[in-house]
Amino acid sequence: MLSGFKQFILRGNVIDMAVGVVIGAAFASVVSAFTKDLLTPLIAAIVGKPDFSAIKFTVNGSMFAIGDFVNAGISFLLVAAAVYFFVVTPVNLLVARMRKAPAPADPTTKKCPECLSEIPIDAKRCAHCAQPVPMGRAA
Repeated sequence: MLSGFKQFILRGNVIDMAVGVVIGAAFASVVSAFTKDLLTPLIAAIVGKPDFSAIKFTVNGSMFAIGDFVNAGISFLLVAAAVYFFVVTPVNLLVARMRKAPAPADPTTKKCPECLSEIPIDAKRCAHCAQPVPMGRAA
């Protein structure tokens, strides 16, 4: 029972996934700090409004922090854009380059040397001009 668990944990994709989750969480916290500490005050300075991360309202003693929600939304958009442009797009390009084009199909017709009309590849005479056609010549 424990040997199966050991094999599961030591498989490469489980460890890769764990590393990805840890790095993703660290990246999300960096983007969140960037949004809260730099981007939001910069937007507030450009617009001339007070820092909207501090916008709150209270209803029946319950506080609703709208500014924090806006910061979380901006952080989400930045993380999603970074993942798309730095992970998804390059991987899609790499997969497209690695995918080989299908081999062209074998020809089923050839041209008559006299009238240049298309005839079956196994034909011995042209159906249009009745001239003998050498075998094996493909168009």
